[in-house]
Amino acid sequence: MKQKSLIALVIILVVGGVFLKESVYVLNPGQQAVVTQFGKPIGKPKTEAGLGFKTPFVQKVRYVDKRILNWDGIPKQVTTKDKKFIKVDTTARWRVTNALTFLQTVQGERGAQFKIGAILDSATKNVISRHNLVEAVRNSNLIENKIKEKKKEISEKRAKGETFIEDELSGEVERIDVGREQLSLLIAKDASTGLLKFGIELIDVQLKRISYDKSVEKKVYERMISERKKIAEKIRSIGQGEKAKIEGRLTKDLQKIESEAYRKAQEIRGVAEAKSIAIYAKSLKSGSDFYEFMRSMEAYKNTFSNKSKFLLSSESKFLKFLKNGSLTE
Repeated sequence: MKQKSLIALVIILVVGGVFLKESVYVLNPGQQAVVTQFGKPIGKPKTEAGLGFKTPFVQKVRYVDKRILNWDGIPKQVTTKDKKFIKVDTTARWRVTNALTFLQTVQGERGAQFKIGAILDSATKNVISRHNLVEAVRNSNLIENKIKEKKKEISEKRAKGETFIEDELSGEVERIDVGREQLSLLIAKDASTGLLKFGIELIDVQLKRISYDKSVEKKVYERMISERKKIAEKIRSIGQGEKAKIEGRLTKDLQKIESEAYRKAQEIRGVAEAKSIAIYAKSLKSGSDFYEFMRSMEAYKNTFSNKSKFLLSSESKFLKFLKNGSLTE
C-alpha cells in the first residue's frame, strides 16, 4: 500500500509540475508578450516584466523584443534633383510599440526587417531625388561662410599689396537650404507613417555613406586632381615671383653697397692725393735739389727692372744720382 501511495504521489507531483510549467511564463525586462489561443491573440500584449499565467496546453506565449533594434540597409543608387547618380547607404533604429499588431502583420523580426528596408529605401529615393547633391553631403553653410571670410581676407591683402593664392577659391560654393541632417529627418518622417501600421516606431534614420556611382567617380577624381594641380602651379608661380623680387632687392642692395664703397674709396684717394700734393709742394719749397732727386727716383723706378738693358754714357745726367749717391754734383 505504501509503495502504491508513493507512486501515486510522484505521478501527482510530475503532473502538477507539468501543469504549473505550462500555466506560468516569465517575461524579462527587454521583452513583451502576446498570449494566443489556437493561434488567435487573447487580451492585450503584456509589457511589464514578471510572471504571467495562461491556460496550460491551450494557450501559447509569443515573445517580442521591446528594446531599440538596428537596421542596416544595402547601398542603393539614387538620382538627385541636379541629375547626379549617387549610392546612398542608410541605417536606422526602431522598436516595436504594439506587439499584437506587429505579430499580426509581419509575424516577427525577420519580416519587420524586410518591411523596414522596403519602406526606407522608397522614402530615401523620394527625399533625395527632390534635392540637389550638395544637400545630401553637407549639413550647413559653414564652407560658404569660411569662403566669405577668406575672400574678405584676400581683399585686405590685395589692398596692402600682399601675396595670396586666389585659385583656392575658384568656382562657386552652392548654398544649402536643407542639409544632410534635415534630409535624414525627412526620410524618417516619410517612413514612420508607413511603419506605424505594422506596430513599429522608427526612432532614427541616418545617411551612413554617400558615394558617386562608378560611371562618374573617375571623372570627379580627375577634376579634383586637375584643380589641385592648377593650385600647385599657381603656388609655384607665386614662389618664382617672390624669388625674382628677392633677387632684385639683393642686386639693388649690392649695387648700393658697391656704390657707397666706391664713393668712400674715391674720397680716401682724393684725401691721399691732396696730402701727396701737399708734401710735394712742401718739398719744392725746401729746395729744387730735393725735387730733382725725387723725380729721378721715380724715373728710375719706372724705367729699370730685372730684365732692363740700357747703353748710356757714363757722363749722362740721368745716372748722376746712381754714380755720385748725393744730391749735389
